[in-house]
Amino acid sequence: MRDVWKRAQGWSVEAWPCLPFLAVGLIGTGPAATFQPEAARPLDPLAYALVVTAALALALRRRPGVALAVNGAAVAAYLAAGYPFGPILLTLPVAVFSVAAAWPIGQATSAVSADLGVQVVALFAKAAPMAGESSTLATDVFIWAAVALVTVAAGISVRVRREAADGLRNEHARRVASEERLRMAQDLHDTIGHGLAAIAMQAGVALHVFDRDPAEARHAMRAVRATSREALDNLRVELERLRGDGFAPHAPAPGLDDLAALADRVRAAGIEVTVEVQPNLGLAGPVDAAAFRIVREALTNVLRHAGAANTRVLVCRDGSELLVEVTDTGAGTLSAPDEGLGIRGMRAQAETLGGKLEVGPRPGGGFAVRAQMPVEAT
Repeated sequence: MRDVWKRAQGWSVEAWPCLPFLAVGLIGTGPAATFQPEAARPLDPLAYALVVTAALALALRRRPGVALAVNGAAVAAYLAAGYPFGPILLTLPVAVFSVAAAWPIGQATSAVSADLGVQVVALFAKAAPMAGESSTLATDVFIWAAVALVTVAAGISVRVRREAADGLRNEHARRVASEERLRMAQDLHDTIGHGLAAIAMQAGVALHVFDRDPAEARHAMRAVRATSREALDNLRVELERLRGDGFAPHAPAPGLDDLAALADRVRAAGIEVTVEVQPNLGLAGPVDAAAFRIVREALTNVLRHAGAANTRVLVCRDGSELLVEVTDTGAGTLSAPDEGLGIRGMRAQAETLGGKLEVGPRPGGGFAVRAQMPVEAT
């Protein structure tokens, strides 16, 4: 019973647009006939049955071809039988419009042309018993053709606009998905790049002290193992997200609270890192995540290019802006004209939130990364 009730509800939702035409047909057919005493055949139960059939056919909105065929057959039978013109004729443009709005232009035009041909034949059959009505017949045919043409044009226009809107929505969805994948790829580059740079430095420290300080070498190799495991876990998560399988865990994006662990990994690679973070910054989530990513990428560049340098990380508020500054005393010579993917990624992180990024060598030696972003950016 539940399935029957659901089907009945679904049918009622589909059928309601035909009800006004059904009501107008049943109520208006009789009065319309009083003004056409010359009709070859007076109204009878068959006439009303055809009126009901033509109106109910409009309920088949999801099958416009069937609706047009049933409606066209009912209207043609009504006309060919010689009944007087009436509200039943209003249902025909609706059926034609449904086909034109749902089908390709060629297919819809063929179906409507066939239906129009049937109606013209029915008009000839209706006019045959009445002599001297050829001029009126020609006018009726012209009117029917004009109505069909206008209705088809309106349906095609609606379909074209609908397809254009669908195309825009699909294009927007593809663009959003592409941008999200690019963002995930950038995160993948930053995360794995930092991990590999830290591993390389930690392995170098282990090799350097292997003979004279086995304990320190062992400590460095433990750091290599921990960093590599973390990098592999991050790689697995990011790849699952890029595949879009829906099985990747939705872990929170890393933020400034994770700077301590980040600094420890860099220190294990032999770089002295000082971190100064102003408490109670009150940052929005996107700003917090962007600040962390900028610091992470800057420290990755220190590992790659600066050598055994002292590095200072400063995160504080400057009025309505967040200041993120990473400076080192190393031998790095990376400059803005030679920006790589890492610096471009940091710049994109800042500019996406309405901020800016400045990078370059320091006058006294070393390198500096300075980012400014609105605190209230979302």
